[in-house]
Amino acid sequence: MRTTLLLTGVLLAAPVLAGCTDNATGSDAAGSDDRSFTVAASDDACDVSGSQAPSGALRFDVTNTGSQITEFYLLADDGLRIIGEVENIGPGVSRSLTIKAPAGDYLTACKPGMRGDGIRAAFTVTASDDGEQQLSASDQQRVDEALAGYRLYVRDQSAQLLDKTARFVALYKAGQDDRARALYPEARTHWERIETVAESFGDLDPLMDAREADLEPGEDWTGWHRLEKDLWPAEAGAYRAMTPAQRATYADDLLANTRTLDDRIQDLDYTVDAVANGSRGLLEEVASGKVTGEEETWSHTDLWDFQANVDGARVAFEGLEPIVADHDPALAEQLTTRFEQLQVLLDAQRTADGFRLYTDLTQPEVKALADAVNALSEPLSHLTAAIV
Repeated sequence: MRTTLLLTGVLLAAPVLAGCTDNATGSDAAGSDDRSFTVAASDDACDVSGSQAPSGALRFDVTNTGSQITEFYLLADDGLRIIGEVENIGPGVSRSLTIKAPAGDYLTACKPGMRGDGIRAAFTVTASDDGEQQLSASDQQRVDEALAGYRLYVRDQSAQLLDKTARFVALYKAGQDDRARALYPEARTHWERIETVAESFGDLDPLMDAREADLEPGEDWTGWHRLEKDLWPAEAGAYRAMTPAQRATYADDLLANTRTLDDRIQDLDYTVDAVANGSRGLLEEVASGKVTGEEETWSHTDLWDFQANVDGARVAFEGLEPIVADHDPALAEQLTTRFEQLQVLLDAQRTADGFRLYTDLTQPEVKALADAVNALSEPLSHLTAAIV
């Protein structure tokens, strides 16, 4: 559905969007070794060039040969936990997914139209000593520090999400709509900063963050955007407002799912490639919804989400920056510069109480933001390869 972050719990808990680059070429392209694969994703097929690999850093070069936008996933064998994902692959476009996978049973999946369960096939990763590269003592220390810092960051953002969601729900149920509308983008900021982590829970994400346009026929709609539409009815056209009882039901459901998310996050551990891939994934979130105005259809508070996704991506990168600077100093410098350039554009849209509404932006302003996102996304797609 959207990009995700690779996480490891007791064995393997949930996770990861991976770095993607357009039109991969060169000696490291797929097919060069037994950990590289090509994927031909059409409207009715998902042809992976192999079904087995030794453990280690795996690369999938995905080409969309169909007529619809598609996504590619590596899933845990339960079909729910997302190990790696690359999304928004337009017709004729190629993207790559790089991830470090331990031995185990997995599923590959293509999702034409970005709907449904996708076209799935079994994929096996076998144990391999040469796939487990040992880090130097100094690199291991920096990795440990980066992962510890990111773990604390996610837990803190989750705690703030739970607190503000509880306050938002209380206001919404009490009919204090002006105050609920003001708190809505603030509360969602904490979701958006850790969105790739939250989305890794395949059962929770659709319940909490599905947009109306994402729904399958007959699917019940719950979560943030269900309440958003009710709070901004003037933007929803012919819309019947929810009753107080319906409000309570949907609001309590959102809060219960937020508590479940917070509980699950407490037990998560992270891998270094997961953090790197998650940074790239958050930029994909910006490109797929925030910079287009499709995420907050009725509130038009997309720039709050935009900033939060950038915050999360930057925090993930900055934790890894000392490692990247050793392995690829030019990449580290380029990423730092482009994060700064994007932030300048976002700061120009700030107001006393947050940001301008998306509907108040001019087309040149939207294009400038989109160009800056694309300029950052390209080097960020190389981050995972620089550290695994």
